[in-house]
Amino acid sequence: MNKDIFLSNSLGNKKEKFNPIDPKNIGMYVCGPTVYDDPHIGNARPLIIFDILFKVLKCKYGTKSVTYVRNITDIDDKIIKSSEEKKIPIAELTLNITKKFHEDCNYLNCETPTHEPKATDNIDLMINMIHELIKGEYAYESEKHVYFKIKKFRNYGVLSNKNVDDLIAGSRVELSENKDNPEDFVLWKPSIGTEPFWDSPWGKGRPGWHLECSAMSKKYLGNTFDIHGGGRDLIFPHHENEIAQSLCANKTKKFANYWVHNNFITMSNEKMSKSQGNILKISDLKKKYNGQVLRLALISAHYSQPLDWNEKLMDECEKTLNKWYNCYVTVDKKILIQDNDLKPLYDDLNTPGFIAVLHELFDKAKDGDRKDKELFTTACKFIGLLSQPKEEWNNFKKRNLKISEKDILSKISQRNDARAKKDYQSADKIRDELFDKGILIEDEDGKTIWKVK
Repeated sequence: MNKDIFLSNSLGNKKEKFNPIDPKNIGMYVCGPTVYDDPHIGNARPLIIFDILFKVLKCKYGTKSVTYVRNITDIDDKIIKSSEEKKIPIAELTLNITKKFHEDCNYLNCETPTHEPKATDNIDLMINMIHELIKGEYAYESEKHVYFKIKKFRNYGVLSNKNVDDLIAGSRVELSENKDNPEDFVLWKPSIGTEPFWDSPWGKGRPGWHLECSAMSKKYLGNTFDIHGGGRDLIFPHHENEIAQSLCANKTKKFANYWVHNNFITMSNEKMSKSQGNILKISDLKKKYNGQVLRLALISAHYSQPLDWNEKLMDECEKTLNKWYNCYVTVDKKILIQDNDLKPLYDDLNTPGFIAVLHELFDKAKDGDRKDKELFTTACKFIGLLSQPKEEWNNFKKRNLKISEKDILSKISQRNDARAKKDYQSADKIRDELFDKGILIEDEDGKTIWKVK
């Protein structure tokens, strides 16, 4: 495929043509979860967006040419606090939440990244990076803490396009008497009491959160790589601090060439957050919806725009998938998607545009031959939809029905009796009762069949 890829680059805040450093060795790093609590729907959006970008890059450059790294933060202040509140050991907490995270990834039909490093497996790399920063006088030790000197790095704020004073004034900064300046951020902190610790030249302690991603991205992708992704809430201070410490430690002019950030999920147009009390956990949604419904909902708006989450959106997406499954076929051989069909995804991951293409392909497939249905099914699968056989999709829906299969068949038998007696009013009433409980019945060739609507 000769089509160029374009991405909205937060570094410069404009859409740019994607020019990889090496087309045969493309690197993408995405900030993964901090495993302190069950994943929520806000965590799911970047999971799916960067999963699709991974697919698009592999389609363009080849499966073996793309390295996708998504880390797991398994040591952090939030984790320590959650462990204390839940009264379980940190190791048990992080293991449980990591397991739930992976289950949610499978539920949402996300591919496994090339690498998924844990912070606690890479502490030595972080200590080495701190050494380099101290040696270059970009960092200093104070009372067993190590801090980065923000004012020593002239380009601080390049990602946010703001100066240091503006950034500090508009953000929460960790105050400490140990700092030379209030805006400096921590690279290493001492562990207190029973908190986890690692030995270091500055005493027993643990790394700062920002440093973890700098060390792990360097390990797997080198000093400079192509794409760094994450949610908009990470632009400052997390990604801004990554840029500063990485450029200074690695002595390079570039860290990541393209910074791609997905926007927030809102509820009633308010940002989803714990303080608002409007967090929706993925585990709660699992009880009601197939993962494909969430996936379609999460790509229904462009990733750079806010997405307002509501039940109407979910119901519409479920109805769409119900309809699309009518054209599902098993595809045994590789069916190539047409270049023109993929055009929206190459244009800054325009998923709403690609969904419009899927609707067009469906319209052709429902009145077309098997080849049309294969093309439609393959296009859906490319974006992670129609990922289950039709039987599995229907079985999931049956699980959530308000009526048992036995009762459905009993109602159909009663309706057939009413029709035989020409009591069409009673027959229509039974049909309506079943419809209200999610069952659609159809009369074909003298037989009555039912399906979940």
